Amino acid sequence: MYVEFDRDTCTGIFNCVHEWEKFVEDRDAGKATLVESDEFETDHYRRDVPEGEEFDAKMAARVCPVDAITIYDEEGEQLVP
Repeated sequence: MYVEFDRDTCTGIFNCVHEWEKFVEDRDAGKATLVESDEFETDHYRRDVPEGEEFDAKMAARVCPVDAITIYDEEGEQLVP
């Protein structure tokens, strides 16, 4: 399972940081940051979801009011949102 994060779309509500520790607040930018992720396009980040953290990652995606977080399974099928 992996997560993609569109930082450009992020509006800095920071709901995600309360659901999954891999998201942190960047108050200076007014955006969340996905730690230990790789930028694969401008302002688009991807990282694997560690085993045992699947629920937290999915919750972070579900509470994002602008759908800036997307969860995919190993085959690349979108799970959330």
